This record gives sequence, C-alpha cells and structure tokens, in this order.
Amino acid sequence: MKKILLYIVSVSMTLSVSIAQARVINVAEHGIVPGKDITFTLNRLIDEIKEEEDVTLFFPKGQYDFYPENAVEKYRDVANHDNGLKRMGFPLYNSKGLTIDGNDSLFMFHGRVVPFTLESTENVTLKNFKIDFIRSFHAELTIVERDVKKKTFVATIDSKKYPYLIKNNQIFFDRFDQLDPIGSNIVFDPKTKSPVFNTRKYNINGLNTKVTQLSDNRLKFENLGKSTPPPIDNVLVAYGIHPTSRLVPGIHITNSKNVKLQDITVFDAGGMALIVERTENIHLNRFNVTSGDDRMVATRADATHFVGCKGTILMENSLLEHMLDDGINVHGAYVNVDSYLGDKQFIASISHFQQMGLVFGEAGDKVAILSRETVLPFFETSITQVKKINEKRFIITLADVPAEMPKGPLSMENLTWNPDLVMRNNTIRENRARSVLVTTKGKVLIENNYFNSQMHGILIEGDNKKWYESGAVQDVTIRNNTFVNSGFGGGAAYPLYASPMLTPQQRVGEGFYHKNINFTGNTLESFNGLIAFSRSVDGLNISNNTINKSTGYPNNLDYPAIDLHYSNDVNIEKNKANGFDEALKINKSADTSKVSVEKNKGFMF
Repeated sequence: MKKILLYIVSVSMTLSVSIAQARVINVAEHGIVPGKDITFTLNRLIDEIKEEEDVTLFFPKGQYDFYPENAVEKYRDVANHDNGLKRMGFPLYNSKGLTIDGNDSLFMFHGRVVPFTLESTENVTLKNFKIDFIRSFHAELTIVERDVKKKTFVATIDSKKYPYLIKNNQIFFDRFDQLDPIGSNIVFDPKTKSPVFNTRKYNINGLNTKVTQLSDNRLKFENLGKSTPPPIDNVLVAYGIHPTSRLVPGIHITNSKNVKLQDITVFDAGGMALIVERTENIHLNRFNVTSGDDRMVATRADATHFVGCKGTILMENSLLEHMLDDGINVHGAYVNVDSYLGDKQFIASISHFQQMGLVFGEAGDKVAILSRETVLPFFETSITQVKKINEKRFIITLADVPAEMPKGPLSMENLTWNPDLVMRNNTIRENRARSVLVTTKGKVLIENNYFNSQMHGILIEGDNKKWYESGAVQDVTIRNNTFVNSGFGGGAAYPLYASPMLTPQQRVGEGFYHKNINFTGNTLESFNGLIAFSRSVDGLNISNNTINKSTGYPNNLDYPAIDLHYSNDVNIEKNKANGFDEALKINKSADTSKVSVEKNKGFMF
C-alpha cells in the first residue's frame, strides 16, 4: 500500500512540474492584435521562443492579417507542388511541444504566403483557427449565354474577386502580381456545388480560345475547338498552369513527429490544404476544407496529401469538399535507378517533376529494388548512405546487392516509411477527382465515412509511370461507408478501383501487386451500377454490400458492376442490388483464379 501511495505522489508531483513548466503566451501582450499586419511581429516572437518546449501561443479571437513584405523567406522543396522561395506566416522549425491555439480566429493571407510550415518538429498541435486568402488562386466565371452551334459562350466575372486583363484576345488572371492564363479548367454546378456530369466535354484550351470584353463584367469566349460551351448558370473554374499553379500550400509539414491538427478550416490555398512529408504519426480531428459562402471552389489541389510517412495517419470527423483534386492521398515514391557504379553504389533520381528535393531515404531504411517493367520487387536490403548530388539525383549505397544485376530499367522504393492509415467518420464530397487514394504497405482501415466524388471513390493504385507513387497495399479494410454517385465525371469510375497503373511497355509479372483488400458492409447509392474493379490483386473480399439505384445522373450500365482482371482468391458474397432494371454483371477475365460467387441478389455471373 505504501508503494502505491508513493507512486501516486510521485506521478502527481511529475504532472505538477510538467504543468508548471508549460507556458501560455497571449500574443496580444506582444503587440499581435487584429487590424494590422502581424507577420513580422509574429515571426519575431516565434524566433524568440524557438528554444523553449511546451509553449502555447494563444490568439484572442479575431481576424489576423498576414502580408508578404516582411515574411520570413526560405527556399523550400514541397512534394507534389512547385519548389521555390516560400514566404511563411508561421515558420515553425525544430519546435517541441508547441501549441498554436487560434481560439476560433481567422488567419487571412494577403499574398503568396504559406500559412504554416513545420520542419523537424515534435509534439506540435495546431488548433482552433481558419485559413483564408484575400484573393483566390483560381477564378470563377458564371455562364450567362451559350451558342452550341457557333461554339461560343458569354460569362460574367467579379473583377474585384478575380482581377484580370485581356491581351491579344487572351485572358490572364492577376493572382498576387502573377499573371496566369486559363490553364486547367472545370465546370461546377452551383446547385450541387459539384463538378457537372461529364465535365471533360466542357474543358477549353485557353491558348486557342479567343476572349473579348463585352462590358464591365461580361466576357465572350470563342474558338472553343471540340469543346462544348458550358451550360447556362454553371460556373467555369480556371486554375492556371504548371509550374505556377501549386506554389502556396496551406500547411506544409516535413520531417516531424506526433503532429495534431484539430478544429481547423482551410477555405483556400494555392496548392493543397495540407501536404505532409516524412513525418511519423499525425492526427487530424475536425480538419475541414471547404469553399465557404463566397466561392464555389476551395483549394487548388488536394485537401490532404501524405508522402513517405510512417507510424499512423489518423483522420476523423473531418469535412473535405469542393477542392480541385483528391480528398486524401497516402503514398511513397519510386525513384529511378540511373546507373550502377559498382561497390553497392547507385545513382538514382527523383522520378516526378513535382517531387524534386524529396528525401527518398536515409541510412538504416529498408528498400526494395524492382523491375520497372513489371513494377514488382525482386530484392530487399537496407541503405547505408545517401549523398545528394542535386535536387533530382543522389548516390545511394546499399548494404547488399543482387549477385547478378537484372537487365532492363530498375527502380527503388522505401519499405520503412509506409504508414498505417485510419479514416473514420469523415465526409469527402463534391470535389474534382477522387475521395481517397491509398498506396501504403501499412494497415489501412476506412470505416463509417461518406464519399461523393467525381472519379473513383477509393483508388488503390501505385504506378511507375506518371506520378511514381509507391506502396502496394497488403492489408486494407473498407467497411460501413456510404458511397453516393461515385464517378459522376462519367466513364468507368468505381467506388473501389484497385490496380497498378501500367504503361504499354509495362506488364503484370509473375505475382500480384496488391494483396488482401476487404470491401464489406458498404452502402452504395449509384446511378451507374458500379462497385469494384481489380487488377493484379491477390485476396479480394467483396461482401455484404448494398447498392441502390439512384437518380440525378444519366443511367449508365455500360460496364460490369464488378470487373476482375488478373486477380486471385476473390470472394463475392451476400451483396444486394436494388432498383436496377437489369441484373448487375460480374465479369472475370481468363487469367483470374479462385473466384467464389455466392448468395448475391440482383447480380449476374
């Protein structure tokens, strides 16, 4: 009993000391108040406390304004963005135990300033604030007239929200003193706040399209080529070109550990709302990305994106909507093997142009060498040294190499940095592209979420072709989710699509890329009758799902509901299809084996 009492007293004293050491700083006491540019003063305060641990910066509720003129600036490599000099609102480097508590404040940015940068931090918490930009990184134009035969349309634009100029019959949008052409564009329906059905037929080529000013806010668009003029009352969203359209992410986290993001809303960003690289353990709770009331669209790119992380990514109770790319993407990165130098040394290079500067690996990390032809690994070892040549190439030394180096193009992937992913009670909807992309060898649990996206609901891909995203899955459970009208962009877009992306020069090899995918207990409200597509999957369970016929989009049953290609050990059981005029098809290719189909209602095999 005395030992227990002594232990309780000891723990109590430890907690008291810990609480006593924690310091809460009211930023108002340092001249950081609403109604003026706080950038320089805040940057200076952050620098003053950089050596302290367990500090909270508390912001009395209000709108805090950030301008670029006096912001700290550093060259930053940002995965899946455009690298360059980045000015920062909150430059948080090497912080430990730091909490930023916005107390429901709005952080408003008046230029190309990255709101939050976390580098080499540990136990950092960001909470209770909203992020917005005084001017968006896209433009929204409302269609008021159209002539389908002449291939023209007239649109109105708010020149204060989306300033522009017309030169040589081309339109350029002024985004903080950077003139961007139309570039990538998409059409949204203001009634649904989603991309319109089959929106690709309305995409316009900004270089060829002729634009003339009709009046103060009316513009005429001609020379649309093969494109169809967008429907009246719809909104054309133009968001620029590479390499200038992804310069300003909302929150950038690198080389960190145990990060928590809670009760945060991101209304806009010139890139992704959140991009995380080589970070261990991150928890998102009520992390929201939305467009707000004054815009149709939120962020320029993904709501959340994770590259080469480990530990656990936990996302819960979050709302991600109206962004111009995916809801969440979790993956590693393949790098090309350029040459073998001998003595276990290779020159390797970053594969994707928006991953330059990425930290592929460090000494001690496990790696696999794989054929770029089959995208399948054939040898595992570990890194002993990495020496950077430039932001694209590096020399990598391995502990072991194959006795005989195979012929043909090779790649490497990092096996150590593969996180677990847990997603529960989230809503991802009304966005361009997919709800979820996941390629990680960690354990994946996706449950009790609501998905409604233009393309595939959940894409389990991996490719050594275009984005070079690695991490073939090994243990995925997708259960008790609701999928509503997945694939309203048109075509064969499935709630679940599991297949590596292969070029014409690549092929499936002797083995399977993905393993152990469970899709069970989900409810699908569907206009097209699609459920799942698989290729190169070993172990696929599709069971106890209900798919109901929905309305609102054209009826399209041109593709099999379940389409199996080069897969093995597949179980399709106790699924129900309701309200469709004909039985939904289950298709199996000749090279698919061990398929069990039992007790399904409304299906044909």
